[in-house]
Amino acid sequence: MWILVVGSGAILEREDGGVAALRELGCRVQAQDLWDDLDEPSHLQQPPAAILVEALDQFDAGRAALVRIRAVPALAEVPCLVAVSVGQVQRLDGNDGFDDCILVPYVPAELYIRIRRAEWRRSEFAGKERIKIGGMCIDLAGHEVTVDGRPVSLTHQEFALLKFLSQNRGRVFSREQLLNRVWGVNYYGGSRTVDIHVRRLRMKLGSMAEPIETVRGVGYKMKSP
Repeated sequence: MWILVVGSGAILEREDGGVAALRELGCRVQAQDLWDDLDEPSHLQQPPAAILVEALDQFDAGRAALVRIRAVPALAEVPCLVAVSVGQVQRLDGNDGFDDCILVPYVPAELYIRIRRAEWRRSEFAGKERIKIGGMCIDLAGHEVTVDGRPVSLTHQEFALLKFLSQNRGRVFSREQLLNRVWGVNYYGGSRTVDIHVRRLRMKLGSMAEPIETVRGVGYKMKSP
């Protein structure tokens, strides 16, 4: 994998900086000044596995860098971490948009673990036994769902609906189709039952239910990756 490190020129060149730490870990690294053009063709062809914004004592500059990063289509969904000094910790906010933060000076092993965890949370895949959508993992074989590693208790009907939508991402299904194909034609519920179960899924899954989209006048779908 390769990592994009964004920061000011002087910060990027530090001997104990992120570029040096990541290279020491064996990662391929590209350094880029936070005020340079981030929309490079190479990013579209092969986006980085993660982005490290070295804000250190300039947290406002780090925030500005994140806005510019998310404006680049090829980088919009790449996990992004911010490195800050101890004096800037109190300025961190869960609404900043960063996937994680790390203090400097770096502990290389911690930096690597945090990058891999951020990458895992945003990764998506679908297999015969497991489906992963962002921080949500659906264990089809074990009939279990976790969000960021935390187990979520679903009823049989809720799990069946989530499983079906996840296995058919991008396709819109009417309420009647969902009743028939998820629970069977003999299921006692009516079309409003689907709305109730979707509402319950959204309540239990929180932000991880965001891909479940209501298509007005039609039904529901799970957004494509």
